[in-house]
Amino acid sequence: MNKINQVKQLVSEINRLHRDFSSDYFETGKIEKINLSKTIKHIPVPHIYKYRLTLHESINDYLMTANIDIKYFYRVKTRESIDDKIARFSSRDDQYPVNNWLNDIFGTRIILNADEINVVMSLLDDWQDELGLKNWYFREKEGYRGLHIYFKNKSNFYFPWELQIWDEKDIQSNIHNHEKFKRNFI
Repeated sequence: MNKINQVKQLVSEINRLHRDFSSDYFETGKIEKINLSKTIKHIPVPHIYKYRLTLHESINDYLMTANIDIKYFYRVKTRESIDDKIARFSSRDDQYPVNNWLNDIFGTRIILNADEINVVMSLLDDWQDELGLKNWYFREKEGYRGLHIYFKNKSNFYFPWELQIWDEKDIQSNIHNHEKFKRNFI
């Protein structure tokens, strides 16, 4: 299977896992469904913490069922990182919906070369409807470069998930950037 087909398979599987986990979590009636298209003052922080903890404790159960043939890395955002993000976005004059910025409680990452990333970017419009993607963008800021793809399965009640695609040439600068700008809560 070529690399682009593997990426499509990964995107499809992340979306399926997001849908399955979110449905199992939010659609049972055990958890209050809160519309995440509202600003942080309308979203109880314990709701975010409970989601993060449940995801952290159970994500491997879901990943074991995934049909993924490409090397990937994943993480569940720490509570400290969530607190840092909430503090930064709460203090802004311009308030945005929570699901627009707390969109990476679960994140995966793969490494490709520049040509492969360009091919994936050219296919994302077609994949949006086919694979149920929320949105994507290429971020290039302060020494960081990466393609970010988001999954939310068309529900404002589900926390979005993120896939970052890094160019193999940017690994060290991206790691340095994350250490410098994303881990200041440590």
